[in-house]
Amino acid sequence: MSDLTQITTLGELKKSGYQSKKVKDELRDNLLGKLKSKEQVFKEIHGYEDTVIPSIERAILAKHNINLLGLRGQAKTKIARLMVHLLDEYIPIVKGSEINDDPFNPISFYAKELILHEGDKTPITWLHREDRYTEKLATPDVSIADLIGDIDPIKAANLKLDYSDERVIHFGLIARANRGIFVINELPDLQARIQVSLFNILQEGDIQIRGFKLRLPLDLQFVFTANPEDYTNRGSIITPLKDRIQSQIMTHYPKNLTLAREITAQEVKLSPLQKELVIVPELLKDLLEQIAFEARKSEYVDAKSGVSARLTIAAYENMVSSAERRCIINEEKITTARVADLMNVVPALVGKIEMVYEGEQEGAVNVAYAIVQAAIRTLVVNYFPELKDLKKNKTIEAEKYNLIINSFSNNVVDIESDYTDQVYQEELTNIPGMKELIESKFKTLPKQEQFLMMEFLLHGLAEYSLLGRKRMETKLRFNDLFQSMLYSNEEENEEDF
Repeated sequence: MSDLTQITTLGELKKSGYQSKKVKDELRDNLLGKLKSKEQVFKEIHGYEDTVIPSIERAILAKHNINLLGLRGQAKTKIARLMVHLLDEYIPIVKGSEINDDPFNPISFYAKELILHEGDKTPITWLHREDRYTEKLATPDVSIADLIGDIDPIKAANLKLDYSDERVIHFGLIARANRGIFVINELPDLQARIQVSLFNILQEGDIQIRGFKLRLPLDLQFVFTANPEDYTNRGSIITPLKDRIQSQIMTHYPKNLTLAREITAQEVKLSPLQKELVIVPELLKDLLEQIAFEARKSEYVDAKSGVSARLTIAAYENMVSSAERRCIINEEKITTARVADLMNVVPALVGKIEMVYEGEQEGAVNVAYAIVQAAIRTLVVNYFPELKDLKKNKTIEAEKYNLIINSFSNNVVDIESDYTDQVYQEELTNIPGMKELIESKFKTLPKQEQFLMMEFLLHGLAEYSLLGRKRMETKLRFNDLFQSMLYSNEEENEEDF
C-alpha cells in the first residue's frame, strides 16, 4: 500500500491493478483476515470478549448497519471508533472531491466532470483510515441540512447558477463521510422527522436533497449508539428506523471487580508526579470498583439511568489527587493512599449518579457516602470474616477484636486525610491490640499497607455496629458505639455516616 500512495493520477491507478471495494466489503475482508490470524480487533475493550464483541464481528461479516444499545459508560462510542482499524490504511479519492469520490466510480458532479475532461490525467489523492471516521452527537437542534445537505444560496450567487443546479448543494456530514464509518451517538435524542430522513440512506443507500432529482448512492457503514428506550424520556428510536438497522447489540457493565479494574487502569489519567508520589494499594483499587457495583444496585439510584464506568475513573483520579495534595502540603517524598482519601471522592460521585425520588430526598452527598459505606461493608469481610458474627464468637481470634473494641470505652481516634504519615501511624498504632492483630493476619503485607489495613478495620468495625463513627467537618471520629449514640448531638458539624 505504501507504494500505491505514490500514485497521483487515475491512469497510474488503473495500471497498478488497484480495485476499489465497498466500505462494508472492506470491513468484512479485513475482519476475516484478523480472525484467521487470531489478531484481536478490539484490544482496548475489556469484559465483552464472549458477549458483545462476537456479536459485532457477526454484524460486520453480515455487512449490517449496527445499533449499540446500552446504558451510559459502556464503551459504545469507543467500540465504534475502534472499528476504524478494520478499514484499509489508505484509499484513493478524486482530488478536491467534497464527498471522497472513488476515482473508478464517481458520484458527484464535480468528480464526474473532472474525469470526463481530464481522463487518465485526473489527479487523485489518498485518504487515511483515521480520516474516514465521522461522529455526530444527536441533539434536538440537529437539522436535515446538518446531516444530509441543503441548497447553498451563496454558492449559487458566486457561481451564477440556478437553485435547480446540483452544483449549488452544500453537502452535510453524512454525504461528506462517504466511503467511511458514520456514527450517530444518542440516536433517540434525534427528532423523529430527522430520523425519517435516514430511511432512504439505510434502505436504498442514497440521499435526496429537497426537490432535486439527484440521488447520491453513498457508500457508508452506519453505527448508532443509544440508551434503552425505557430509560430516556427525551425521545426514542422510531420503529421504521429501528427496522432498517439490521443488527442491534446490547452492551453491559463489567461483571466482576477484575474486569472493572482493568478498564479503570486503562482509562485513568495520572500525571508523572502523581505516579511518583502516590502508591495505591490493591485494596483501595477494589474498593473504588465496588463503589460502582454498590451504586448500580442502590435503592436510591435510578437503575434505568445506569452508573457509568467514568464514575470509578474520576473517583480514582480524585483519590490520588487527595493523597498527592497531602504529600505536598506535608512536604513528604512519597505517600500511600488511605481510606480517608477514599472519602474525598464524593465530588466525583454526586454528578454521576441519577437518583430516584427517595435519593433526592436524602441528598446527593449523603447517598454518595452511603454508597462508599456499602462498598466497605461488602469487602471488609473478605479480609476480616470474623466481623460477621463477632458478638457471638468466643474464640481467641474474637478476643483480639474485642481488645480493640473495648479500648474505645474511654478513647476516641480521629483520622484526617491530611495527617502526616507519622501522625496517621501513631493514631492507629496507639489503639491497643490493633498492630498485633494486623501483623498476625497479614504477615507479608508491606508496612505502609498494614496501616491502611488498620484504618480499614476501623471502618469495618463501624459497619458492623461494633464501633461508633462520626463524619465531622475535616475528619472521621471513631469511638465507643454506646457513647456515640448517647452523645450524637453534642458537637456541631457532626453527621451520622
